[in-house]
Amino acid sequence: MKKSKLQNASYSTLLTNFSDWLDILGYSDAMQKNYPAQLCEFFYWLEGQEITHINYIKDHHIRNYYNHLKQRPNKTRGGALSNIYLNNHLQSLHKFREYLKKHNAKPFNLPIKREKETIVEKLNVLSPEEIKDLFMATGYSNPLPRFRARQKALLVCLYSCGMRRNEVLNLEISDILFDKERIYVRKGKNYKERFIPINLHNLQILEDYIYDTRMNFKKSSESNYVFITEHSSKMSGGTLETDLKQIIKATEDRSLIERNITPHALRHSIATHFLQAGMKIEDIQQFLGHSSLESTQIYTHILKEN
Repeated sequence: MKKSKLQNASYSTLLTNFSDWLDILGYSDAMQKNYPAQLCEFFYWLEGQEITHINYIKDHHIRNYYNHLKQRPNKTRGGALSNIYLNNHLQSLHKFREYLKKHNAKPFNLPIKREKETIVEKLNVLSPEEIKDLFMATGYSNPLPRFRARQKALLVCLYSCGMRRNEVLNLEISDILFDKERIYVRKGKNYKERFIPINLHNLQILEDYIYDTRMNFKKSSESNYVFITEHSSKMSGGTLETDLKQIIKATEDRSLIERNITPHALRHSIATHFLQAGMKIEDIQQFLGHSSLESTQIYTHILKEN
């Protein structure tokens, strides 16, 4: 999207008022950022088509804009925009139409249906290249080295080890068996225990964090948990989510930033990558700690789609 200001005064005013409306209604920070940004892209396109007022918008204009989005390359990675990204744009326009209705303005039609999302998109599976970008981003995702190290260690547990969020939060230092290249999960789903294999490279990342930078947190020696806060209390789910968002933001990849990547998406990603590499579905089941093979079968559908 262009960085210059909108030239049309009415569009600028609408964009500002729409942003304020989202804020007043208490929409999430992500929505308050993404909805106006996508609406602004729409307004830029309208300016380029010399459409000077929303009352002049016709059905064919919306179709032309949507075709423009479908043909526009992903500005970060190349290739086409994903269906999730296209649907996010549609959702922004739907929300803007709702704003217009609430303010007694005539809304334009949206003669476009949502794109069908694949299982890969629904589960928010990241590509190996996107995973590499996340790990690289931990080199500058936070001004303080101890937080960058914590974030990199989090990625190891969430992606490389496929751990669930609560498993990561409850992980203790003694659970990392450095000599056996295993991680002991004592509080898995339904209190099911398991051992997760971990390679030497990822073990080194955890070792550097635990025995080097983690010590820079206040009173760190008083806590047995691997992931701790500034004052060495056990990390909360909210703090984990914040760390992940910082990493994603540091990539400056709009497609990642707007996809609402969750900790579980990283777990889905490693399972998908294992299956694509030829790992047996039964071994993936054991790795993830699924009680039933049926829970793991969803990744075979992903492989068929690809």
